[in-house]
Amino acid sequence: MIDDIPTARPAHLDVPESLNKLVEVAYNLRWSWSRDARRLFKTVHVGHWTRYRSPIRILQMTRRARLEELAADPAFMAELDRVHADFANGTVRPGGSKVAYVSAEYALHDSLPIYSGGLGVLSGDHLKEASDLGLDMVAIGLFYRRGYFHQLVDYDGYQQHFYPDLDALRLPLLKVNGRDGHTLRVPVELDGRTVVLRCWLARVGHVPLLLLDSFSSHNPPEDRFITSQLYVHGREMRLEQELVLGRGAVAILDALGIEPDVFHMNEGHSAFLALENVRRTGNPDLSAAIESVRPRHVFTTHTPVPAGNESFDRELVRPYLASTARDLGVDVDALLHLGGEGGAAEADEFTLTSLALNLSSECNGVSKLHAEVSRKMWPGHEIAAITNGVHMPTWLGQEMAMVLGLGTAAQPADADPEALAQRASELDDARLWAAHVAQKHRLMRFVRIRALRQAARHGRSPRAMRELENLLNPGALTLGFARRFAAYKRADLLFRDSDRLERLLSDAQRPVQILMAGKAHPADRAGQEIIRRIWELANTPGLRGRVVFVEDYDMAVGRLMVNGVDVWMNTPQWPREASGTSGMKAGANGVLHASVPDGWWAEAHRPGLGFTLGEQQPPDDARDGDALLDMIEHEIVPLYYERSENGLPQPWIAAMRAMMEATFRGFSSRRMLTEYEQHMYAPKALLSR
Repeated sequence: MIDDIPTARPAHLDVPESLNKLVEVAYNLRWSWSRDARRLFKTVHVGHWTRYRSPIRILQMTRRARLEELAADPAFMAELDRVHADFANGTVRPGGSKVAYVSAEYALHDSLPIYSGGLGVLSGDHLKEASDLGLDMVAIGLFYRRGYFHQLVDYDGYQQHFYPDLDALRLPLLKVNGRDGHTLRVPVELDGRTVVLRCWLARVGHVPLLLLDSFSSHNPPEDRFITSQLYVHGREMRLEQELVLGRGAVAILDALGIEPDVFHMNEGHSAFLALENVRRTGNPDLSAAIESVRPRHVFTTHTPVPAGNESFDRELVRPYLASTARDLGVDVDALLHLGGEGGAAEADEFTLTSLALNLSSECNGVSKLHAEVSRKMWPGHEIAAITNGVHMPTWLGQEMAMVLGLGTAAQPADADPEALAQRASELDDARLWAAHVAQKHRLMRFVRIRALRQAARHGRSPRAMRELENLLNPGALTLGFARRFAAYKRADLLFRDSDRLERLLSDAQRPVQILMAGKAHPADRAGQEIIRRIWELANTPGLRGRVVFVEDYDMAVGRLMVNGVDVWMNTPQWPREASGTSGMKAGANGVLHASVPDGWWAEAHRPGLGFTLGEQQPPDDARDGDALLDMIEHEIVPLYYERSENGLPQPWIAAMRAMMEATFRGFSSRRMLTEYEQHMYAPKALLSR
């Protein structure tokens, strides 16, 4: 499918013609999970790779003379031929459904920051695994020219946020052309006016990701910014974004002549695509129109938090549905009813989750517990469970991947979950521990550099900055906590008894240190206040250097943390965690999970596998805070510091090995995509043909 989408050549790159294969590799984001491809670009210019981690920027910044030198190097060209051939081997398996996957955000690599967190990471892993498995899939999203915000924490602990200004010419994006060879533009109707969208193609292995963009001279200035910023705060602008995503997804596929068997709506943000498909039937019998398209729609809900289910005031939505109602010959209220029927929808709100549920043939939550909670939130709807999984070649750290046999470009067979679990079971203690320690050292080097830059920005003295050279002890038990700072995730649960926490962390014989990272949405004042309080506590004399907050959490920071800490902490209010894929990424790297039995951990935990905080019961911060410190002091610390005669923490290493085996076998994106293909995609293809 990807080769059938016409694109403009990247004429802005000054690269010798003999290196055209290198350009093709650079414009395929498969390099983000191919270690061989990344090594190839590091060879081009190690300094530029260290700074940018982006093949497009490397090709732009490297002198022509250096590129010509590489073109004349037989060893480099042979390696390029091998990597290019490996990329070209990806093919679509015959006989499957053609799936259109639509999501508001995609986290494919930190150099393409069009994501905010877990939903985007899941979407990115979904596309990568679809490519590895040969699924016939096309994905649609929005090109956010301002992306998601960068975070700085000021001297007093207040989060400052600023937005990048993304330049498509510096990103692995190709402009999509129409059949006439010129820039493709598709119209989308919004409240009586037409917004023109152009489109960019990101190649994700063999899966095309189409990113819609309203920043065009064909639109008035105010409409050019509809797609500019992810999760904008203004409600009407957010509504127009989601209308553009849904209606635009159907329009771009139609313009390209792509006819999906199945539309997969990943969260309610994309729900308007289903209503657009209803509109295109032109059938004035609304029930019949819905039933005719329902088999083509499947829906995944990602949050058990009512506020996380996108809702808008019905009267705000009304004018945007007028043209759909007119084309169908129905009353607008009949359409509004589809987004406000029972469950978690308020009477005066139009809820996109309700819209998607009412127009889909299959719906699922992202863990067994989440599906159970969702069925209670949305009574009358059958909501199955497909527990999330993570893309192992993306999230395994460098050393852990090498000892597991993924040190070179990962072929689908190499990433087979059962094969990875078997290799993990066979790793000897010394080799497994050495890989973990190496990843831990890499994490701590990164934290020191970032802390130094932050201290300089805060105006710290040279003497204070010199002390940061010894920040963090690689031999100390290191707890990690990184995620969105929403109040229900309880990032501050560890700090309810700060005096006890200080005593625990400062034990000279068994030291403990805590690494934290995360952003609060610019409109989430409560989340920002949690960051400020943690920052304030982390800078008290008793906790300074033992609790470290890493600013500007993103995919790169998350990768280093899940690779390098010893324990991954998760303390949400039960049962409000839908899945929690960061714990899966950590588990694949041998990091032990310590969590409330919520999300994926509710089905994964068992005696001897990680640590479980409390029971499946409503939250009580005082009770849970005490239990958390008890768990650290009496379970985690003793196990970590139990050493054998050779100095290795053998019981801990055995627990690491068990964590890896369980994660590979039960929580990979390979297993997840297989379930989607069997239960959500295949039956729909037969019904819709």
